[in-house]
Amino acid sequence: MSLFNKIPLGPGGNALESDVPSAHQPLAERMRPRTLDEFIGQEKLLGPGKPLRTQIENDDIGSMLLWGPPGCGKTTLARLIARLTSSEFVSFSAVLAGIKEIKEVMAVAERKSRSGHRTIVFVDEVHRFNKAQQDAFLPYVEAGHITFIGATTENPSFEVISPLLSRTKVYILASLATPLIAELLILQRKLLRYDKAGEEHFNLISALHKSVRNSDPDAALYWLTRMLESGEDALYLARRLVRMASEDIGLAEPGALAVTLAAKEAFDFLGAPEGHLALAQATVYLSLAPKSNALYTAHGKALEDLEETEADPVPLHLRNAVTGLMKNVGYGEGYKYAHNFEEKVTDMTCLPDNLAGRTYYKPTDQGFESRLRQRLDEIKKLKVKPASKD
Repeated sequence: MSLFNKIPLGPGGNALESDVPSAHQPLAERMRPRTLDEFIGQEKLLGPGKPLRTQIENDDIGSMLLWGPPGCGKTTLARLIARLTSSEFVSFSAVLAGIKEIKEVMAVAERKSRSGHRTIVFVDEVHRFNKAQQDAFLPYVEAGHITFIGATTENPSFEVISPLLSRTKVYILASLATPLIAELLILQRKLLRYDKAGEEHFNLISALHKSVRNSDPDAALYWLTRMLESGEDALYLARRLVRMASEDIGLAEPGALAVTLAAKEAFDFLGAPEGHLALAQATVYLSLAPKSNALYTAHGKALEDLEETEADPVPLHLRNAVTGLMKNVGYGEGYKYAHNFEEKVTDMTCLPDNLAGRTYYKPTDQGFESRLRQRLDEIKKLKVKPASKD
């Protein structure tokens, strides 16, 4: 199936270029390129300095045949040529157009030609027109009353009558490579420079993360939107937001983790593009939340100790004595059950002996973490005074 749909046909199998405002045109029409630079995949014909491009830019085009596989842009190119040369565009279908209809439209084109107006007659699937139908165009091509553009997926040497073939120039259009087809499928919006597997991917996610960390909701929203519009996987972004909630906010705002997970679930439920708004909501929330990397730093220090010190066994008083033998060798001996004490805190050590006294988590004074810091100070004081049982 072609990526480019034909414009609707009017009476007699022909269709005129429409002046309907773009907002009211079918999606396929709004998606068509408006300039040669927007036309994708035929650089050998339309690249800067190439003969066909030069003819179009100089408004010096002649009749032609566009030969190429389905979906390569033949119809789109014909319409683009008409637009850029300010020509009236008439499209014919082999199924609907008879010789009578062709001659009627040709007569109108001849009258317009005499008054200085050019008509481009586009014949899609010209190989489906029989000899009599093709002959009907010939006098008007010879007289210069029309500029004939035929499109075919078949070799024109065998499918177009010799007189018409000799009066046209054949341009061969190449099939579109997979990456170009993918590029066409984000048509109707600005093509943003992006490579999900390359440097630009990492540049943009870095910009998003650092904007959130710097409490800049406007910048964070911009980078998020740019990545989404560039085709980034929304669930990848949702996962990164969850990571930010723990890495840069942590316990300064414990609700941040719940917000980001809810945003991920909302996107799963709604899909794109509606679900993008949930990600935007979480991004702004994270940007405005109080910041703390205390939890991230604490986790990192614990990892360092795990890698650099001996993995000492769990202290006996923290082990459960689930058998008599375990109890006899000291499992659980000296364990203090916190709920049995008035302050619910004891001076019992819970780290291996080689890490006794180690401090990993150091809460900041930001957001909810300021309350946690106060509570941690209280716990430290309780541990140095004799504990009283309930």
